[in-house]
Amino acid sequence: MIRRTFLKTSLVAGCAPLILPSGLWSQPSKNETLQVGLIGSGRMGRTNMKQVLGLGSKAEVNARIVAVCDVDSKRANHAQSEVDQYYRNKGETQIDIQAYEDFREMLARKDIDAVIIATPENWHGIIGIAAANAGKHIYLQKPLTYSIPEGKALVAAVRANNVVLQTGSQQRSSVYFRQVCTIIRNNWLGQLKTIEVEVPTDKGRADFTAMDVPQNLNYDMWLGPCEDAPYTEAGVHPKAGYSRPGWLQVERYCLGMITGWGSHMYDIAQWGMGTDHDSGPIEVSATGDFPDRGLFNVHVGYQGEALYENGVRMISRNGKAGVRFITENGWAYCSRGGFKCSDMELLRRKPLDNEVSLYNSSNHMTDFLTSTRAGKDPACPVEVGHRSNSICVLHHLSMKLGGRKIQWDPKTQTPVGDDQVTSMLNVPMRAPWTL
Repeated sequence: MIRRTFLKTSLVAGCAPLILPSGLWSQPSKNETLQVGLIGSGRMGRTNMKQVLGLGSKAEVNARIVAVCDVDSKRANHAQSEVDQYYRNKGETQIDIQAYEDFREMLARKDIDAVIIATPENWHGIIGIAAANAGKHIYLQKPLTYSIPEGKALVAAVRANNVVLQTGSQQRSSVYFRQVCTIIRNNWLGQLKTIEVEVPTDKGRADFTAMDVPQNLNYDMWLGPCEDAPYTEAGVHPKAGYSRPGWLQVERYCLGMITGWGSHMYDIAQWGMGTDHDSGPIEVSATGDFPDRGLFNVHVGYQGEALYENGVRMISRNGKAGVRFITENGWAYCSRGGFKCSDMELLRRKPLDNEVSLYNSSNHMTDFLTSTRAGKDPACPVEVGHRSNSICVLHHLSMKLGGRKIQWDPKTQTPVGDDQVTSMLNVPMRAPWTL
C-alpha cells in the first residue's frame, strides 16, 4: 500500500516545505547492510533496482532494497511486490518493503543509507538536493539535471553534505571507453586535434488528446516544477508496461537526445581530453531540426561544434552512438559495441607507472555501492555528471537560438556577454517547488 501522510495534504494546501535544510533531516545511519531506497520505479528505475537485488548478496556490496517510491501507485506497488518476491525466493519470511508516493517521506527515514533516483529529468535537481540534504548517498540517472543552475546547486549540496553521488553514465565502467580514453590521455597517438561525437535521433509523433487522469497517478506531483498541463498518456508514461515513455520527447520534461544520449557521449569526450571534472568548452554552437510532430517537440536531427581552450574542436552530429578521437598520428573510436584504433596494438597496452591510469570500474552499480561503503568518489562523481550535462544544455540553447555561437567561461560557468543566454539558463519552476 502507498503510504499517504501529512506531506501529501500539505502539498495540496501549497504549504509543504520543499528543500528542507539539512539540519531538519534525520542524520544518515551507518548500517552494516546498505539500506537502499528507489525513487522512480519506471523503466530505468526497475533496471537499477534489479541490479541492486542481484548484487546485494556479494560480500563487498552487502546492500538491500528496503523501500520504493513512485507517484504512480501501480508502479510503486509492482516494484514493492517484485522486491518482496525476490527476498521470499531466497528463503526470507520477515520482509518489510515500504512503498511511498512522496519522496520526502522516504528521505525522512533515518535507516536508509542510499537512494536511486530514476525520475524524469525535470525532477533530478530537486530530489537530488533533497537527498543530499538528508544525508543519503545517491545513484542518479543521467542527465544529471534539467538545467545548469540546478546542476551547480546539486554539486554544492553533495559536497556540503559529504555524500557519494554516482551519475548513471555507465559507459565509464566499460573497458571499451576506458581504454580509448587511456590512449588519448597518454598521447600514445600524439596530440589530440578533433573529437567527433555521434548521437542517435529521436523519431515518431504523438497527437495530443486530453484524458482523465488515472486514479493511480498523482499527476500534480508528477508535473512537480513544470507548468500545469492537461493529462495525456502519450506525454507521461504507458498505463501498462514499461516501454519507452513519451515524456522523453516533450521538451519541458526532457531536452531530447542531446541530453538523453549526449550526456553519455560528451562525458567520454571530456574524459579522454581530461576536462571532465572542472572544465568545458569556451565556445558552443549548434543547429537543430524541430519539425511538427504534435505533442513531441524535442529536436530530431542536430549538428554542433564546440571549441576548447586547448584548441581541440568537438564536432557533433546524428548517427550511431560513439566517440572518435582524431590525433596528429591517428585515431581511436569507442562505442557500446566495441573499440577500434589506427594502431590496434594500443587497445591492449597498459599504462606505465608514470603514465595516466584512469579509474577502473567493471560494474557501475557495484562501483556506486562499494564507493558508498568506502566513502569515496565513484567512477562518475557529481562534478563529472554536471560538466558533461552542461555541454548538452549549451548545445540545446544554441539550437533554440537558431545556431547562435555561445561564448562560455568554464571556470565561472557563465556565458560571456550574452544576457539572453544568461536569462535562458534559469528555467522557471512552478510553485511551490523551488531550488
